[in-house]
Amino acid sequence: MAHILQVDSSPRGERSISRALTKQFVQAWQHTYPEGHITYRDVGRHPVPPIDEAWIAAAFTPPAGMTPALESALAISNELIDEVLAADFLVFGVPMYNYSVPANFKAYLDQIVRVRRTFVVSSDGYEGLVKGKKVAVITTRGGSYAGGSLDFQEPYLRAVFELIGITEVAFIHAENLAMGAEKRQLAIATAQKSIHQLITSWQPSMQHS
Repeated sequence: MAHILQVDSSPRGERSISRALTKQFVQAWQHTYPEGHITYRDVGRHPVPPIDEAWIAAAFTPPAGMTPALESALAISNELIDEVLAADFLVFGVPMYNYSVPANFKAYLDQIVRVRRTFVVSSDGYEGLVKGKKVAVITTRGGSYAGGSLDFQEPYLRAVFELIGITEVAFIHAENLAMGAEKRQLAIATAQKSIHQLITSWQPSMQHS
């Protein structure tokens, strides 16, 4: 049975376009694959804490040296990582803030990018441990940035996902949302079309999950 993890990161409510698009993604997916399982995480309205000194100490302590206090410092991280590892597909709604990602989504990524859980370091370098996943990132942007010098969002996310072993990442950019009603409507319609195309392209993998 296919399993999707949906993560929203916008702090906005019903006005959030990224939330609306991830919701449409999941609804379309459920219609096509009603047997699938979905896990939902909202780090926009319910932010995860940023990593702190206790987290760092725990993350880099060998298993034999772990104490109850150190284990407690990683409890949220373990929960978030377990959600990622359990899913076959991951869908992220990420608005662009200041050419990159919102702080609450950065905090989420910091919690799931963890040595010995999602990547390891050896003499050969870094190796990601999160294998066999497909990711869809739905971004919302006020202007047109895709492929430009000010788009620090997509390159950053690709690099982070690659670090933990995820290389199959599709981006759906809803751009020019602040450039008038006509461009806004076109951007949303284009993103919706891309969502359905992506779900169709995922079909063979989903049938064997």
